Amino acid sequence: MDLWVAIAGFGVGVVVGLTGMGGGALMTPLLVLVFGVPPLSAVSSDLVAGAIMKPFGGAVHMRRGTVDKRLVLWLCAGSIPAAFAGVFVAKAVDGEGMSQVIQSLLGAALLVAASGLVVKAWFGLRDQARAAADPSLREVVEGALARVRVRIIPTVLVGAVGGLVVGVTSVGSGSLIVIALMALYPALRPQQLVGTDLVQAVPLVGAAALAHLLFGDFQLALTVALVVGAVPGVLLGAAVSSRAPGGLIRAALTVVLTASGLKLLGASTVTVGVVTAVLVAVIPAAWVLARRHHGLPLRTSPVPAARTPTEPALADQVPAT
Repeated sequence: MDLWVAIAGFGVGVVVGLTGMGGGALMTPLLVLVFGVPPLSAVSSDLVAGAIMKPFGGAVHMRRGTVDKRLVLWLCAGSIPAAFAGVFVAKAVDGEGMSQVIQSLLGAALLVAASGLVVKAWFGLRDQARAAADPSLREVVEGALARVRVRIIPTVLVGAVGGLVVGVTSVGSGSLIVIALMALYPALRPQQLVGTDLVQAVPLVGAAALAHLLFGDFQLALTVALVVGAVPGVLLGAAVSSRAPGGLIRAALTVVLTASGLKLLGASTVTVGVVTAVLVAVIPAAWVLARRHHGLPLRTSPVPAARTPTEPALADQVPAT
């Protein structure tokens, strides 16, 4: 077993548990470019490792109640058959050429999604500032986890497209689905977004992994090394994301989306590393400046403000879901 592969698996596992994405988009290029693994072997082994790793992260979110089970059901209705079929599609046509086209499109989509997260965070701060000025709006910002109305047909189609891409490239079980969920259900909280995506990815990746076990180029030693590192990593990342503030998860999503998008578009490992380091350094400072611009304190006090006996608690103002 390669110790360095296990260490890489741990790092990717933390990212997957924290953000719900980055497994295929980070691990497959890492295996090919850093460890010299043949592309088909990298895809096959990464998918099998993901099928073992993701249930651990999904279980953490299930216990925390940050999973929308209705969305998981309809996403899987489209993704499971499409993921299995994706392996046959890759073999029926020029797999390498089609994979490159899909990865380029996905890379562009990830960069757009990262930009969208930045814009969404800016408007979120604006809403917080308005809520601070008008207490009647506070429940909109601080309310309970959202319960959205499921749009069945678009959700099934998202699952089918995501499943097909995963079957061909091993990329997209987190990245592509997260982007689509953000667009279809903007009311989902970051914790719900990550938790729902992790759980729906379990049967999706499992179907693609089964097909690659039967028809791909699975390598047992490589997969074992990935699993040994990835399982504790995803448990750690999921434990943090299920409890972490939404702003922290959005920042992590922004970094992962940008790094994955650049890598899929063919950027060098050095370029991706430099951009990631710059984002990690810049995002906290930008967040401080943005909060000051909106007149918000740098840290929200955990102690509730004093209220008169006739004033209801905020928890009493928020309807139960």
